[in-house]
Formats: sequence, C-alpha cells, structure tokens
Amino acid sequence: MKNARERMDVLAAYREVGSFRGAAAICGTTHKTVRRIVEQHQAGSVGGVVPGRKDRGHNYDDVVDVVTKKVESSKGRISAKRLLPAARTAGYEGSARNFRRLVATQKALWRKGNHRGRRPAVWTPGDTLVIDWGVLDGVHVFCAVLAWSRVRFVRFADNERADTTLGLLAECFEVLGGVPRIVLADRMGCLKAGVVANVVVPTADYLRFATHYGLRPDFCHANDPESKGIVENLVGYSKRDLMIPAQTSPANLPAANTAAAAWCAEVNTVAHSEICAVPAERLEQERPLLGVLPSLRLEIGPRPISRKVDKLSCVRFGSARYSVPVRLIGTIVLISVLDGRVQILESFTGEIVAEHRLVAPGETSIADEHYGSSRPDKPRRAPRARTAVEQQFLALGEIAEQFLVGAAAAGVNKLPTELSAILTLHAAHGHDALIAALTRAVEFGRWRADDVRSILAAVGAAPQPRPAGQALVLTLPSVPTRPLSDYAFGGEPS
Repeated sequence: MKNARERMDVLAAYREVGSFRGAAAICGTTHKTVRRIVEQHQAGSVGGVVPGRKDRGHNYDDVVDVVTKKVESSKGRISAKRLLPAARTAGYEGSARNFRRLVATQKALWRKGNHRGRRPAVWTPGDTLVIDWGVLDGVHVFCAVLAWSRVRFVRFADNERADTTLGLLAECFEVLGGVPRIVLADRMGCLKAGVVANVVVPTADYLRFATHYGLRPDFCHANDPESKGIVENLVGYSKRDLMIPAQTSPANLPAANTAAAAWCAEVNTVAHSEICAVPAERLEQERPLLGVLPSLRLEIGPRPISRKVDKLSCVRFGSARYSVPVRLIGTIVLISVLDGRVQILESFTGEIVAEHRLVAPGETSIADEHYGSSRPDKPRRAPRARTAVEQQFLALGEIAEQFLVGAAAAGVNKLPTELSAILTLHAAHGHDALIAALTRAVEFGRWRADDVRSILAAVGAAPQPRPAGQALVLTLPSVPTRPLSDYAFGGEPS
C-alpha cells in the first residue's frame, strides 16, 4: 500500500469482516496484499520478525548451465528459438517468452566479458579517404568520407564496376580540391586482383589510377567492418535520410545525383556530433595538406570484358562456357575475341592463359590440360566409407569396391550385414583366397555372403569358363571314292 493510512484502513476492514477477501473487497485491493499487511502487523505487535518474501526461484533454473554452455560455444550468436528444444529435453517446462529472458540475460553476461577491445581510430589531416558501396532497391550508392574533417561525398550509379568506381573517386577528389595520401576500401571485387597471405593485390587499372593521382591504395582485412565503420555509417545514413525519402530509382540517376550533391552540401555545413565541428570548415584547414590534383583526369574508358572463374574452372561468355587452368578459380580474368577465337588473359599480367574456338550459346569448350588429366566420358562416383565395416571392406582393394557397387546396383538387402559376414570370411580364409572368391563372385554376379562362402568352400575346384576361341580345324585322312554308276540297278558288280 502507498501509505500508513491505507494500511490502517486495511487493518480496520479486516477486524470488521474477519476475512482477507472481504477486507480486500472493501479496500479495493487483493486478498494477498491484505494477508501480508495483517501478518506484518501481527508480527510487529508481538515483537517478532516481519516475514519477508520467499525466494521461489525461477522455472528455468535447471537449464541455466545448458544455456550458458550453448551461448559460450556459439559466441553469443545462437537464438532462443534454437535453444528451446534442447532446454525442453533438459527438463524446462516454462513458456518460450520466459526462456527468451534467460537467453537474453546470458548473452548480455557473455558480451560483458568478451569485448573485442578495439582502439578508436586516430586520423591524420590529409591522410585517409574511406570509400564503400551500398545498394538499395537496385540503386548503388557510392560513399566516401575524408576521415579527419568528416567531409562526406555521396553519388548514385546503376553498377559497381571498376570504371564506375574510379570515375566517382576522381569526381570526389575534384570536390575535395585535392588528393589524400591513402584511399581505404574494403575488398571490392572491382579493385581486387587477388589475395596473397591475406594481403590484397590491386588490379592493374587501379594501380594505374593510383599512380596518376599519387595515392596509395589500401584495403581492409576480411570480416573486419569496424576498420571502415566511418563510411559504413554514411552508407546507412544516406539510405535513411536521402534515398528512402526521395524514393531514388535507377530510371532517373542524373536527378538523383543532383539531389545527392545538394544533400552533401547540407550535411557538410552542419556540426558533426563526433568531432563537434563543421566538416566544411575543417576541410579548409585540411586542403593544404592534400596532394595536388593532376592537370587532366585519367581517361577511364570501357574495360575489356572481365569474368570471374567459377568453381568449375570456367568462365561464361556469350551464354557459353570456356575452361581455364584450375589455379585461376575465384580470380578475375579478361576475355577478348579475335578472328573467331576466344582468348582469356590474366587481369594483372595480361598473359594469355587459355584460347578456345568460339562456340554457340549453350555449348561448352573444355581443354583437358586445364584440369591436369583427361576428362572421363562418364562421371565416376566411387564409394566413400562411412562406417568401420565399410572402411575395412574397401581396404581389400579395387575388387571389393566393384563387389560393393555391383551389390548395391542389384538391390541386395541388408548389404552392411553381408559385408560384415564377408569380413569374417577374410579372417578365416586369408586375404588371397577371399580376393579370388570376390573376383569370381563379381564375374558371375553373385552378391551374397553365402555365395562367397560357397566359392571359398570349392577351394578352386569349380570350373573356369573360358571365352570361345577359333574354330577347330582337323586334317582328315583321304579314302577312295566310287562313282554313282556303280550303284545303278541291275549293273554288274565291279
């Protein structure tokens, strides 16, 4: 109850009616509250100890350890929905809602003791420009942030190709009035030629671009978005504050870029919450430290046709598929067509790595030397052992593999039991005898363990059929012959 007067009213009502529920109806409260007030009053009147609330525990106390182990093993990423079946098995009988509270509490405790402990970035004036791409409803947004001054640059495009990225990057330099020493990007496919020891190798065009503007390209580590969170925030901010309200679409990109330029001018003249300064004013201080813009913008023409080598070690061009060496799987290659021949070149060195005859759409041109061996006419699906019995049986050699495949194709029931019985015969008769028996069983299509046992019991006495050979030619002895007239009716005997 709220005050002592209300407590006295409850006690008076209880003395008058003599029941908890009657007093609760008079005072407009619950019978449990009336009972607690009366018990506390009686205990205080006789000098006893006022009873406190009993700790009844929670219905999920028995599964706390299970949840804690799962949260630790998943590094705080598992959901309560996936944990609930395991908790039910462990004896939890409460509601899913109450269980979600337990999982949320355990996740919070795990995160409290497992922070990554990242250090905040300390930016140097004129040093770093951070860039990134985002996409929303088919519209690609290019974002760049000059790290020290927090000047933001946003433009839209319908693709994320290298020529588009480098063209917008050059436009960003012109807006800034200078060139930073470093351009930090994530591992964009359009700017990445490969990765060696987790170090990104830029493409030849990007290096040519960097040399022209006098900058150094830099790339983030894999799965490390925090290193460029300064531009990740800009991507989300531009989507929420610019793209969604303006309903930007790919059909009207020039008008969208005009609106993006006006939006950048607006946000760059407002005090930034992180640096407590106006980015446009800080840019005036930073501009003398930026590199000088070249007199001419680098000509960024249409790139040669580029393709990514898929897991089949092939590239697709004109709805056809062409093979390349397997060492290029996952890399970007360039494709050129000359006199009906398709030439595939490495994007960095320009070396011709494959050459094919131009084929029709839907067809495939394969060179066996790209795979290190000739291509079989039919795929070979060899058996793979899963159990100890299968491993022991297949260890007998190629004939055992043929027996297993043939038995499976013949629909032998309880094949694992048959294999186990054959292994028992191996222990009884020896390796050589069993191999000979399996060879005969495969030859005559006998796929049961009893068939193999019968062959072994014959101990080689069974006939060995041979294929038909050449016709047998015999030289017969010559005998005298008589003319037919000697056999005429009435003729004189000779």
